[in-house]
Amino acid sequence: MHPMLAKVTSQLQRTDLPAFKPGDQVRVHVKIKEGDKERVQAFEGVVIKHKKGPQSTFTVRKMSFGQGVERIFPVNSKVIDRIEILRSSRVRRARLFFLRDLRGKAARLKEVDERGKNKAAANA
Repeated sequence: MHPMLAKVTSQLQRTDLPAFKPGDQVRVHVKIKEGDKERVQAFEGVVIKHKKGPQSTFTVRKMSFGQGVERIFPVNSKVIDRIEILRSSRVRRARLFFLRDLRGKAARLKEVDERGKNKAAANA
């Protein structure tokens, strides 16, 4: 990357967002402007993809009334108010597109506690 481009992109990077990965269940609070009013709307789901780089994005998938809904968010966007990590899961892939074909209990991911151990193994 050109040094001038690297300098500009480093200035525009957001540092206030938490580190998350595919498999995490997150709640993204998005600023929505309607006319002259502005409000915050939450979008909660599972991160199925996280692209890196200066124009990094992440895709969040949720089920809404039995229909799968995916939304792509730019990480460095000013539209994102904040991101909450609700739960972390153990996954073995970087892209969780196989979740698109699964429904119900088959679409569950194995939850991991904050220390990185399986919750089922910790309870046994």
